[in-house]
Amino acid sequence: MEHTKDVPCPLIAHFSWRKGGKAKGRYPIPVTAKRILIIGMVHILGTIYAGLLGLAFGSFLNVCLSRWPEGESVIAPRSHCRNCAHTLPWWENLPLVSWLVLRGRCRNCHSRIGLRYPLVELAIGALWAFSAWQLPQWGANPQSPVMEMYYGPVVLVGQMILTWLLVALAVLDADNLWLPDWITLPGAALGFAFTLLKLELLVKLTSLTGLQFTGALQHEQYGIYGIALKRLLGILAAAGMVLLIRWVYWLTRHREGIGMGDAKLMALLAAWLGLPGALLAFGLGVVMGAVLALVQLAIPSARSQSERWALSKLPLGTFLCLGGVVSSLWGQPIVAAYLRWAGF
Repeated sequence: MEHTKDVPCPLIAHFSWRKGGKAKGRYPIPVTAKRILIIGMVHILGTIYAGLLGLAFGSFLNVCLSRWPEGESVIAPRSHCRNCAHTLPWWENLPLVSWLVLRGRCRNCHSRIGLRYPLVELAIGALWAFSAWQLPQWGANPQSPVMEMYYGPVVLVGQMILTWLLVALAVLDADNLWLPDWITLPGAALGFAFTLLKLELLVKLTSLTGLQFTGALQHEQYGIYGIALKRLLGILAAAGMVLLIRWVYWLTRHREGIGMGDAKLMALLAAWLGLPGALLAFGLGVVMGAVLALVQLAIPSARSQSERWALSKLPLGTFLCLGGVVSSLWGQPIVAAYLRWAGF
């Protein structure tokens, strides 16, 4: 490829393009480079949009987390200060930004706005952005554009819903030791239905593209009813494991150690992630809970009141939700690495 003298740098000339081929003093950008540039821009913009959308839904989740325990409506009245009932104008209700501008205090009564509000918004925004970034870049694989256009967004929507539910349950259990049935049980049903929906979509895409996907191969091997039965058994096994631990603890200590809500939460995790993913979430949650308990025990004031510490309750559901987030994002490589390490 030739270039003229007014091109200052081959790298700049490489990405200078005008439709119609070679322009005076410039290189036409190769098709591959232009394709990579467009794919990268779309991927970055999609990630940013998912993060901004997550901030907005995180702000709405904060409203829910403040009003659900009190039995209040999340629709009316408008967002207001919980201390002085000051109605927030739109510019005081911007996710994350308003908390920073107001320095974490109400503009009217100067009462402190809890750190939970920006943390929840930031968590949802960051997790949704990361979920979008993890998806294969649209157009990066010319052989399967249908997969990227249809299956990828469906997977992303499911990941967003699961993340929103897990963050909500984690905060509710941490603040109130409460895992409401009207979130865990419908959440489990939604996860089960969503799993079957993804499978049916894979089968349709297989018939359209002629490509073979893992889920479609499982459909051919077990059928839709076989896979549904397998997922249901996984849900029952995950919940039953927690119920068994709860029963053994009651037999040995003669008091309740694990709530029924934790069993229903495990059913939700198994519905969305499958039994291996739910077991990984459980293992991670137990380890995180044990680490926190050891840290608390290491505090001198806690050691001086050992009996009181022994009777204190840790929000197991919060740790299970954190483990569920990790499992949903990195569960497959973690399980695969463990199986390789174990020699399976």
